Amino acid sequence: MTLVNKTATELQSLLHSREVSVKELTQDTLDHIKKVDGKVQAFLTVTEEEALAKADQLDNNPTDNRGPLFGLPVGIKDNIVTKGIKTTGASKMLEEFVPVYDATAVEKLDAAGMVSVGKLNMDEFAMGSTTERSAFQKTRNPWNLDCVPGGSSGGSAAAVAAGEVLFSLGSDTGGSVRQPAAFCGVVGMKPTYGRVSRSGLIAFASSLDQIGPITRTVEDNALLLGAISGVDYRDSSSSSEAVPDFKAALTGDIKGLKVAVPKEYLGEGVSEEVKTAVREAIQVLESLGAEWEEVSLPNSKYASATYYVIACSEASSNLSRFDGIRFGYRPEGVKNLDELYLRSRGEGFGHEVIKRNLFGAYALSADHHEELYVQAQRVRTLIAQDFASLFEKYDVIVGPTSATPAYEIGGIVKDPLTLYANDVLTVPINLAGIPAISVPCGFSEGLPIGLQIIGKHFDEATLYKVAHAYEQATDFHKRTPAIGEGTN
Repeated sequence: MTLVNKTATELQSLLHSREVSVKELTQDTLDHIKKVDGKVQAFLTVTEEEALAKADQLDNNPTDNRGPLFGLPVGIKDNIVTKGIKTTGASKMLEEFVPVYDATAVEKLDAAGMVSVGKLNMDEFAMGSTTERSAFQKTRNPWNLDCVPGGSSGGSAAAVAAGEVLFSLGSDTGGSVRQPAAFCGVVGMKPTYGRVSRSGLIAFASSLDQIGPITRTVEDNALLLGAISGVDYRDSSSSSEAVPDFKAALTGDIKGLKVAVPKEYLGEGVSEEVKTAVREAIQVLESLGAEWEEVSLPNSKYASATYYVIACSEASSNLSRFDGIRFGYRPEGVKNLDELYLRSRGEGFGHEVIKRNLFGAYALSADHHEELYVQAQRVRTLIAQDFASLFEKYDVIVGPTSATPAYEIGGIVKDPLTLYANDVLTVPINLAGIPAISVPCGFSEGLPIGLQIIGKHFDEATLYKVAHAYEQATDFHKRTPAIGEGTN
């Protein structure tokens, strides 16, 4: 048995009939990780002992007490804290950090009876889009080991694509769930801001961060989001909005649905193969009864600058706690407090984190706060208003998730139009706090392409309905990389 060709429903059938035990499924998962992760390098920590102990415990549960996620394996991005299990944020700063509590999302997975099998690689403190900026290892794309898996949740997406786990959690600050999902040919949801508690998520940019599920299918994604959603007294930004049965939305019926296609999403910088795949996907939606029109998001051109000012400012504030005194990396042989600060942060943080910290501190300084941070927040409001105006008439917005398929490790996107397009496609969603999902919609030279579907606040159900209808009308989600089968 391998995970790569099975869904949650199929595995639940095996578990409920006791054809397979939770321990057998967990062991199969761990064996597959051992088989392929030396090539993919998705995991920073594999918790074999803890996972098998949890599986033994779950096997004693009566069948009647088992929910739809019971006994299923899950991987956790390494910026989501796990009690008694090292959580590094892929940074030397937290190389030896072992939390004393679980993130709320992890508690909810445990309550659903899921089995965590380890912590997944990422760009350091979620700052990056390739998972090359981890302090420990570079994760590779299972479809082509010479290519990046995207980031910052690259380990989370690669592990699912390679069949190492059926489910994973990532975090999305400016596209960090959706873009790696697109690069790895899996399903990634960035929920509405506040839908999932951020308690226990190591903060990058607090007003943008959101934990999101990554899975092989839309149905599995809906199940996982349902499990981790809900208000949390430990996170004042979490919402009391009722959590619907997301799986119930998967009716396949999208007749009469109104779809907006922003011209900015298929403009300069987006590769021709991506444009073609997305246009074909829109035709599929049309064949299913949806109606689409070209529209404009005029303020999206300001999204990149707005995002970097806000994200770096909030990062500078959040990461100030890592000072070498209370916890985190602490150099030896320091002579005074100034040297402690300089060396702990200079040696503990990687180049990208230091760069963003410096810019954030500059943007928040007394001389520049008004012209940079405050102005960026004003533009953020305009971007959110663009989306709100479209949603008065349309049910969803559709476009590419990324301007190109995955590129080679060590390769740098030098085309400024492509860099600009990548930001336009993902970061406005975080600035507006709305949900978006990426689903596979094509391939180019063996590498997946992602379709992004964007929705209204707290309307993930409609996104799942559209994504599932599209998924069932195509076969892209059924394709798996050879490494997932353990054949290369």
